[in-house]
Amino acid sequence: MSSTPPGATQPYRPPVPQHPVVPWRVRLARWVAVAAVVVLLGLAGLLTVLAVSTATGPQGLVVGLVLAVLPVVPVVAVFLWLDRYEAEPPELLVVAFGWGAAVATLVALVLNTASMEVIAAAGGDPTWAAVLVAPFVEEGAKGLGVLAVWLLRRREFDGVVDGIVYAGLVGIGFAFIENVLYLGTAFVEGGASGAATVFVVRAVFSPFAHPLFTMAVGVGVGLATRRGGAWWLAVPLGWVVAVVLHGLWNLAAISSLSGFVVGYVLVQVPLFGAAILLAVLARRREGRLVARHLGVYAATGWLTPGEVRMLASLPERAAARSWAHRTLGDDARAAMRDFQELATELAFLRERVAHGTAPADAAETERRILHTLWHTRTRFLPQRVTR
Repeated sequence: MSSTPPGATQPYRPPVPQHPVVPWRVRLARWVAVAAVVVLLGLAGLLTVLAVSTATGPQGLVVGLVLAVLPVVPVVAVFLWLDRYEAEPPELLVVAFGWGAAVATLVALVLNTASMEVIAAAGGDPTWAAVLVAPFVEEGAKGLGVLAVWLLRRREFDGVVDGIVYAGLVGIGFAFIENVLYLGTAFVEGGASGAATVFVVRAVFSPFAHPLFTMAVGVGVGLATRRGGAWWLAVPLGWVVAVVLHGLWNLAAISSLSGFVVGYVLVQVPLFGAAILLAVLARRREGRLVARHLGVYAATGWLTPGEVRMLASLPERAAARSWAHRTLGDDARAAMRDFQELATELAFLRERVAHGTAPADAAETERRILHTLWHTRTRFLPQRVTR
């Protein structure tokens, strides 16, 4: 799959790209899917808020919301920092967060509460539901959120890093509402000191717990998306890993203080370190992938070797955006950002072609991206480009 501009010696000016006409049935199906997701998130969110407010009361709900939102911003920032080669659409990130906060939380509230009542009725200790039931329910509900994002916009799901980012946002949304519940309840039952204790445990020592567990599912979906075929076994395997890690964490949480410390040291700390290493390695792989696949377009004249080097390096990307801003202002900076993201999308498309997972219109998509790249370049480099 390679589009070579005609004329080896003459500067080429491709026509303004024309977007293909999407059949009305396809457009209708997309709008129906989007509307269904919005309605689902809205209803689930309303029911979740009602359930949480019933447990905490109005005052506890307000205190819980104020405290629970504090760790959200830095944790979200970490996952967005990972996603710098091709930033995910904000609306999909909102869907992922909303799924975790609304749908997954509502499912967990219903099923976990029911399981506790069943265990208690059987004469058992209902706290064991946190180990025997909650990990399966919660990681299943959160994992479905990652799959929902993939189903909504398959073209935006390019591999392991995307899986990590979407899974992280789902986990953050879930942890946010769960923290509202726990913090609000602690404030009602124990006052400010009770809320402070829970805040330290959940927001200071373990703000990444839920995102890290669900990351295992995200990695599985990312591998399956990139490679296809039997790699879809990575999705259920990722869910199993998430359940095991979640179960071990909950087991430590319901044990003694010394048991919690041991669980924190043996589960949370190594898991956090492994997740960071995996995310960094996956992002570095994206850089190598960009350099390898875009090299084809440097050889055929669509890109320059300097542009390929810039596109494969995050520091050089940042420097290029700063240069564009200093040279021609805000519009040039935005154009350079668009140029970088389009080029990355092109590299990921070629990766899908190499693995046999590209859509049927991959060749047309390639041509459209190449033409758009050329015209985008003129916004930050308006002078005549020659080869």
